[in-house]
Amino acid sequence: MSAVLETPKGKGEATRERILEIAEAAVLAKGFGATSIEEVIAEAGLTKSGFFYHFKDKNALAREMVRRYVATNDRLFDEIFGRGQQLSDDPLQAFLISLKLLAETMADLPNGHPGCLIASICYQERLFDREIRDLTAQSVRDWNARFRAILDGIAAVYPPREPVDLDDVADMLSCIVDGAIIMSKTLNDPGRLERQIMIFRSCIKLMFAPPAS
Repeated sequence: MSAVLETPKGKGEATRERILEIAEAAVLAKGFGATSIEEVIAEAGLTKSGFFYHFKDKNALAREMVRRYVATNDRLFDEIFGRGQQLSDDPLQAFLISLKLLAETMADLPNGHPGCLIASICYQERLFDREIRDLTAQSVRDWNARFRAILDGIAAVYPPREPVDLDDVADMLSCIVDGAIIMSKTLNDPGRLERQIMIFRSCIKLMFAPPAS
């Protein structure tokens, strides 16, 4: 009896997830402005009333897309950077390991990285309400704060060899990843993202490694 009662809820959650997957793929491919609710409904095999049961309008859809995208990235970062900390007690080595794992994860994507939803929204921010703009900005601040905390731990053991603003260094990883995604798509070179992360890794090693005795 309980299993029968829980089935509709599970089906509803699966439908909602399917809508978000379709919408995200469309937005990453051609932008939010060029993605219509009608095409999402058609691909999902829904009626309009079925769609609006889950999302009252396009802004509601966008909000949940951002939350889902941020949560997915947070889980990825938790796993990768947590793994680096498990493999080494040294904060610099743990970060270098994590960056290597991140590069390998990007290299394993068969057709390259599909794109950054946060960047897609920033390019067309006038299409969105204040809550969505605040969500995207906060996600970037949170990611930068995550990397800044890692760098603080490294700097406490290995002071930078040159004066640097650790906030700027923390921002650098997001800038490199998003820039490499754009460049890899423009030049049809999926491996560029992996290589750029590894270059950042080399910069970190040079920035914090103790001078040779």
